[in-house]
Amino acid sequence: MNLAERYESQQYETEQTSAGLPTPVTAAFEGSNEIAAARTLARDYLASLRDVHGRQVTERAVDLIQLVVSELVTNAAKYAPGPCLLTLDAGENEDTLQITAWDSSTTLPIVQRPDPARIGQHGLEIVNALCRSLKAHRAPVGKRITATIALTTPDPHR
Repeated sequence: MNLAERYESQQYETEQTSAGLPTPVTAAFEGSNEIAAARTLARDYLASLRDVHGRQVTERAVDLIQLVVSELVTNAAKYAPGPCLLTLDAGENEDTLQITAWDSSTTLPIVQRPDPARIGQHGLEIVNALCRSLKAHRAPVGKRITATIALTTPDPHR
């Protein structure tokens, strides 16, 4: 059973810390065939934040967070050998989510300037535009990329 199948076979609901805050969730994903499972983890975590913890989470934010998760896990699968550890943490801040992806590569990503003539490599450019912050740090082994994104992003079409 691969990591995605193990996740999908589990019932997911966030727990609370002793302070009543939602517990962060971490899962490992390996290979591009598990990117959908990472998006499912994000969607389930956000539903639990809304339904169990009473946090305000817009549908637009759910869509954007799944996009960010997909991009970070895709980059890890594409550029680093081994698994990607994904952590979702709503923590104390009522209106943001921290998405952290760890992988085994020590090469820090570079957000490139917009270039409509460039084919590919626009993912982090998009993530950077969607998030309140995007930070990359080398870890003792590999690196961590942390994106902070709003939970209440309004739909621009309404």
